[in-house]
Amino acid sequence: MSKNSLIVLWGSLFILCAGLGFIPQPEGPLRLLLTGVSLGFFIPPALLLWKAKAAGDRNTLKLIRNLSLLSLGLTLLLLVLNLVSALWSETLGSFLYYLLVILSTPMVCSGYWIMSLFLWACLLMASLMGLKQK
Repeated sequence: MSKNSLIVLWGSLFILCAGLGFIPQPEGPLRLLLTGVSLGFFIPPALLLWKAKAAGDRNTLKLIRNLSLLSLGLTLLLLVLNLVSALWSETLGSFLYYLLVILSTPMVCSGYWIMSLFLWACLLMASLMGLKQK
C-alpha cells in the first residue's frame, strides 16, 4: 500500500471510530466488533511508521509523532475537564464528553480506554525512536 492510501485509510478509520464511539453501552458481539475496529485503527499508522523508518522519511515520522502527542495531550486535558465538569452544568459536561469521544478516537469506541492510550503511546515512542536514529 502506498503512503497516501494508508493515510486515507487511517483517516477513514478515525471517522468510523468517532461515529461508533457514540453507541451507548454496546454489549456482546457489537462490543467485540467495536474493539476490533479500534485495534484496526492502529494498523495503518504502524505500517506508515515501518515504511517511514525504512525509507528515512522524517516528515511521516514527525506527522505520527505530532498526531500522537496531540491525541494524548487532548485526551488528558479532556479527561480532567470532564471530571471537573461535575461541578458545572450538565450541558457543558455532555459537550466535553462528546468532544472526548471525537478527539480521543478510538478510545471511547473500544470501551477499553487504557488499550487506546497505550497504543497511541507506542506510536509516539516508535516515531521518536525513528527520528532519533536518523
